[in-house]
Amino acid sequence: MNAQIGHLTLEQARTRLAPWPQRAPAISAEEHAQRLQRARALMRAQGVDALLVTAGTSLRWFCGVPWGGSERLVAMLLTLEGEPLLVCPVFEEGSLDAVLRIPAGKRLWEEHQDPYARVAEAMAERGARTLALDPEAPFRVQVGLAAHLGADAIQSAASLIDGCRMCKSPAELALMQQACDMTLFVQQLAAGIAHEGIGTDTLVRFIDEAHRALGADGGSTFCIVQFGHATAFPHGIPGVQNLRRGELVLIDTGCAVQGYNSDITRTWIFGEPDAEQRRIWELERAAQQAAFDAVRPGVPCEVVDQAARDVLEAAGLGPDYRLPGLPHRTGHGCGLAIHEAPYLVRGNTLPLAPGMCCSNEPMIVVPGRFGVRLEDHFHVTADGAQWFTPPSPAIDRPFA
Repeated sequence: MNAQIGHLTLEQARTRLAPWPQRAPAISAEEHAQRLQRARALMRAQGVDALLVTAGTSLRWFCGVPWGGSERLVAMLLTLEGEPLLVCPVFEEGSLDAVLRIPAGKRLWEEHQDPYARVAEAMAERGARTLALDPEAPFRVQVGLAAHLGADAIQSAASLIDGCRMCKSPAELALMQQACDMTLFVQQLAAGIAHEGIGTDTLVRFIDEAHRALGADGGSTFCIVQFGHATAFPHGIPGVQNLRRGELVLIDTGCAVQGYNSDITRTWIFGEPDAEQRRIWELERAAQQAAFDAVRPGVPCEVVDQAARDVLEAAGLGPDYRLPGLPHRTGHGCGLAIHEAPYLVRGNTLPLAPGMCCSNEPMIVVPGRFGVRLEDHFHVTADGAQWFTPPSPAIDRPFA
């Protein structure tokens, strides 16, 4: 097809796969200690005595434990004074010790015991009366805690945790940069092996294989590959599609490096674009650039969303979420979670600040025909924004 699309065989693409040569360092013990200090400063400012962080991305952020949640309570209890406490089943203690990255005490519980009682006991020992609870905690955790503390003693820790995690450190930015570099390389190889008749399932398998070969955590964290009319559905439709000339290809995928995520979308033409495909693609690129240009410290998140919409509405698309047009927000935060605060959406007046990381993806959907999404991430700098990956230059040349 050309030097970027359809120029590789699968075997040629595989020869280019090798462990990533320049790996970002892990988060240091010093930085983990600073995170706890930051949380305590916010707790004091908000008048909170204790913070409970349950298994998930925030537990990993605070103490390095990369576990997902289950029906068994695994959590970190942080009070204003004293060492952090890890609440964990007794039989999991050895596994916990193998991944724990901070000095911490433990409050272990046996299978027949009430773990929420262990939290309440620890709080009482330290004179803590009010608890900020991880907003990602299941409802059963809140119910269990309320039985011991009273519902009025529990509040959401959303603003506290977001206040800790939203602005990334240089070490976090380096891990995200590596993840983005790896996924962009995989996107380039995926475009390279495209040929008439190839199935979406083949590309999904190759993308996962490539992420694994480069050294990502467990391969692709997600992968959406859609052709033709299926590209009009932002998150795709079920079933295998086989590529035909003249169709748009949308690939949205990412990986994780030490838990930190990439999330990149490319949309390009297989063959020659018609006039409408080219027009919509160029509008998408202009909207993405307008959103990027609107970014600077102190600007409300919603302003970035509106900047993209202004471009589309001036071209007769929309308005608002109407189609043809942009059916969703312009972007989301990214870090240890693929989607996290801050969100670039109308009504979010949170000011942008250096270190915040967001996707920029003002997708255009033309119902019944096709969709175009270009997604790159940026981080806010002292005077604007910086891309993690260079945006696509053209519909038939997806990579800079």
